[in-house]
Amino acid sequence: MNYLGLVPPLIESGRVEDFTKAGQTLSVSQSPLDTSLCVFVSPTDASSNRSDPAPQEQPIYFASQGVAPVSERRLFVTDTLLIFTAFQKLGQTAGLNDSGWSQSGDNMAAMRKLAIDYVNFIKECWVHASQPLPRSEPLQFSAGQYRSLYTSFSLFVVLYLPEPGFEDIPVGEELMEWLNIHFIEPSTEEGDHLSALDRPWEDETFWPYLTRTILRGLSKASAFFLATLARHPSPHLRALVESLIPILTAQPLLRNFSSERDFTHEAHRWRDRVKRLRIEMDIVPEDERDKSGDVENWWTRLSDIVGILEGRESVVLRVCEDLGADWKEVCAAWGIFVDTRLRRQDLPDIVAPIMDVLPPDPTNLEDMIHANLMSDKPEQALEYAARLDHWLAAHMADVMERLGMVDAVPDEFGEITIRDHYLLAYAESLHADASLWRLTVEYMYACGDVGRLRADEVLLRVPLRLQTQNHQPKMQSQGAAEGGEGDENEEVKTGDIVGVLKEINETCLEHQREEVRRVVCRVAARLLIDAKQLGLAISYYTSAEDWAGVGYVADRVLQEFWTSGPLPFTKLAEDVASSIHSLSESGCPHVFVYRLIFAVRYGRFQQIYHMMRGREGEGLGLGDALAEVVGMLEEGIAPRGWWAVLLSDVLGIMTEDPSALPSTASSMTLLRKLDEITAHSRATSTGSSRGEAEADDYLGILCTALNGDEKGARQCLQGVRLTLAKGLARRYMLDSGGK
Repeated sequence: MNYLGLVPPLIESGRVEDFTKAGQTLSVSQSPLDTSLCVFVSPTDASSNRSDPAPQEQPIYFASQGVAPVSERRLFVTDTLLIFTAFQKLGQTAGLNDSGWSQSGDNMAAMRKLAIDYVNFIKECWVHASQPLPRSEPLQFSAGQYRSLYTSFSLFVVLYLPEPGFEDIPVGEELMEWLNIHFIEPSTEEGDHLSALDRPWEDETFWPYLTRTILRGLSKASAFFLATLARHPSPHLRALVESLIPILTAQPLLRNFSSERDFTHEAHRWRDRVKRLRIEMDIVPEDERDKSGDVENWWTRLSDIVGILEGRESVVLRVCEDLGADWKEVCAAWGIFVDTRLRRQDLPDIVAPIMDVLPPDPTNLEDMIHANLMSDKPEQALEYAARLDHWLAAHMADVMERLGMVDAVPDEFGEITIRDHYLLAYAESLHADASLWRLTVEYMYACGDVGRLRADEVLLRVPLRLQTQNHQPKMQSQGAAEGGEGDENEEVKTGDIVGVLKEINETCLEHQREEVRRVVCRVAARLLIDAKQLGLAISYYTSAEDWAGVGYVADRVLQEFWTSGPLPFTKLAEDVASSIHSLSESGCPHVFVYRLIFAVRYGRFQQIYHMMRGREGEGLGLGDALAEVVGMLEEGIAPRGWWAVLLSDVLGIMTEDPSALPSTASSMTLLRKLDEITAHSRATSTGSSRGEAEADDYLGILCTALNGDEKGARQCLQGVRLTLAKGLARRYMLDSGGK
C-alpha cells in the first residue's frame, strides 16, 4: 500500500507548513496483534509537549494495511490450507531435500492430485460466488476473481503437472479442452438463434459461428450446421459439404489411440482426405463461387475452413484474428491443426511469434499470467499472480519450487527463496485478521528460518482467552480481542490446557517451537495469577519449566494473608495444595517445592486456628494449631523470613489458650530459632549494610505485619521468649508430676 486516506484529514490541504512550524508531526504505531496501524499527531520534539499546560486534543486514526478476509473468503482460505498442509507433508515424507524426488512417478501423481484439489475447490467457490443467492453480506471477492484463479491454476496443472507417463505426449488437445472449459466460444445463444432459422446461411453470423466451432473442435455442432447447407441453392456447396462432414467427424484425436504412432499414422491419412477436398474446391469455376446471394462469399469462407483443416499457419492466424480470437485460441488451434505433435517443451517457441501478432492484454492480469505460463516464464507469472491475488502466487510458487521451476536457494540477500517470498506475503495478508492466526503461522512456519521467526512473534501475541469454572472475568494477552472464533466459551479445566492456549501449545509442539511454547505458558500463568487461579498458574509454570514462577506463586499465596486476610489466604492455599505432588515429580528444585509446601501448611494452620477459635466455652483447644506451627519449624520447611511470624503465632496461641503447651523438645527448638533471629537482628547495631540485610531477612515479614514497626517486632520476640520460658517451666512441672 502506497498511501492511507484519513477522513477527515489530520492535515488539511495547504496547511503542511503551518503544521511543521507548530512543532508537530505524524506518528505511526504498528499493532502487535495484526497489520493495523495507529496514526496520530505528536510533537516533533518529544519534550516540548511536557511544558504545554493544556495540550490540544488530537484525533487518533486506526487503519489497516490489508483487508481482513470475510464471508466466502474465510471459507476459501481455511479449506485450501488443508491442501497446502498435505503438500508440505508430501515434501517431508518424499524427501524434499533430494533434488530428484519430483522425478518419482508416485510423487508426481500425488502432487497432481493435490493440485487438482486446488482447482476443484476454486471452481466450487467460483460457482458459489456466481449464484444470485441472498447473502448476509456482499461478496468480498467477485465471481470474476475466482474465475481468474480457476483458469490460471488449471492452466498451470495442464502445462506442468501432466499425468505421470504422459509428460512427453502432444499437448494440443489438452490446451483446447482447457480453452473450451474456461473461454466458451461461440456462445450458446448464437447457436440457438441460427438453429431457429430456415435459411441460417443468410444470417451474417452463420459463417463466423461455423468457423469458430470447427476451430474449437466442436464437431457435433459443426456437422449440424454444415448439414443445413444441404438446402443451399449452390450445388457446388452442397457437394463440398457432403464431402466435408465425414472428414470433419472423422478427425483423429490422440485420446482415441493407444499409441502416438497409431495416431500419427491416422492423422496423415486424414490430412490426405482434406487435400482431396481442396482439389474438389479448386475445381469449382470462378464464376460459380459467388452467385448464391450470400451475405459473404461462401467459397472463401469454406476455403478458410479447409485451410484450417489443412493446418496452414497463415490461415489459422488470420482467421483467429478476423474472428476476434486472442493468442490463446491460436495456440490451442495450433496444436490441433498445425502441429499435431506439439510438445509442452515446444510451446514457448510457438507462443512467441503468435504473441507478436496477437499480443496479450497488458492491463489484464489473468491474461498476463496465462501468457507467461505458456512462455515458460514462471517468475514473471508469479509477479502477475501476486498482483491478482496473493493466494494464487503463494500456492503456485509452492508447487513450482517442488517442480524445480524456480530457485530453491535464498535470494541475493541470503534470506528467503522466491517461494518463501510469496508465501510470507500471503501470510501477512491473512494476518490482517487476528483470528486467522492459525492459518498465518502455518504458512510462516513453512518458510525457513525467517518464516519461523515471524510465526513465533505472531504466536507470542495471540490473545489468550482463559475462562475458569468459577466464571472469573475473561483475560487477554496484549489486551486485544479475537472475534468470531467462539473462544470466549472455552473453559480452562483444572490441570488441562484447552481453548486457544491448547491450540498454541499444539502448534508449538508440531513445529518444535519449545521456547515459544514456554513463553506463552508463562504469560498464561501470569494472567491466571492476576485472576487468583494459582493452582492453574502452577500447572502452566510447570509446563514451561519456569521454577522461579512456581516460587512466585508461593509468594503470592503468602502475600494474600497480609493483603486479604486469613480466610481468602486459606482458600488460595487449598487451591495450590494439589500441585505439590506433580511438582515433586516434575524436577522442580526443592527450594521452590518447600516454599509451596510451607504456604499450604501455613494455610492449614490458619484454617485450624480460626476454626478452633470459633468455638465457644472454656478450653478452646488450640493444641492442634500449635502443633502445626511447631511442626513447620521442626521439619525445616519454613523460610527463615517467616520464623518470627510463626513464633508470634506461637505467642498468640499460648496467650489465648494456656493449656496449649509445646513439648520440652519442641520448646527448645523454638528457643533456638528465636536465638538465631535475635543474634542476627542485633547485627543492625553495627551499622553495616550486611548486618541490616541479615536483620531484614529475619524480621522483614514480621515488621510488615506490624506496619513497619521494627521496635514492636523486637518487643514481640521478647514476649515470645518470656512465654516460651514460662511454658517450658510449666512443662517441667507437669513432667515431674506437679500441678
